[in-house]
Amino acid sequence: MVGLLSVLAVLGMFFCVDPIAQAPAYHHFADARSLLRINHFWNVTSNALFALSGLVGLWVVAGVGKGVFAPELRIAYWLFFIAVTLVALGSAYYHWAPDNASLVWDRLPMTLAFMALVAIILGEHIAPRVGGRLLLPLVLAGMASVAYWAYTEASGRGDLRAYLLVQFLPMLIIPVVLLLFPSPYGCPRAYWVLLAAYLVAKVCEHFDAAIYQQGLGVSGHTLKHLIAAVALLLLALDYRRRARLLRCA
Repeated sequence: MVGLLSVLAVLGMFFCVDPIAQAPAYHHFADARSLLRINHFWNVTSNALFALSGLVGLWVVAGVGKGVFAPELRIAYWLFFIAVTLVALGSAYYHWAPDNASLVWDRLPMTLAFMALVAIILGEHIAPRVGGRLLLPLVLAGMASVAYWAYTEASGRGDLRAYLLVQFLPMLIIPVVLLLFPSPYGCPRAYWVLLAAYLVAKVCEHFDAAIYQQGLGVSGHTLKHLIAAVALLLLALDYRRRARLLRCA
């Protein structure tokens, strides 16, 4: 089921959708205020919460004993939270000076986080060896999608299709896996929260200017950062709760 969904998505994207270039307007954010000599202050500094979420996650993974989580997935947990931490740096750098060149460093750690998360969920809900074996191919595919987009943009024929596939296909695969394959770790509540937060964050991103114009002092894009980062922090804390329960079992 998961494999068929992936194949259909890939075929549909590359045979039914024309190449998609990066719109120049993407780099124009509603909240362009500078403060303390930091360009686009709130879009830059709101990434600090990603750093907190990533570091908390790394602290949780470091404190988990070898017998708690499947050893085949341990690298995936590490990579996921390293990538979340790097999202803070890459996104802050991009928002400091938004253009296609800096956007590469925003998108690269995000794809690493997406792919590591897919490997983790496949490993927890289907079989640890499945997630472990797919981690490297997934990570390479994610990195290749960003590299392909950057290359095509530099060549004057920008094509976002591979990157969009890597970003949104997990949002189709993950609910299917969560629903069809029960996990030995119990209810995957934190994953559902993360999916919901991702959707809300994307809505906030889309209505960046409309939200900013409400006079609340915050833009949709800044809210996107905060919502996504809080959901990641909750996931890290859920891993810690899960580890404690397994130790007591």
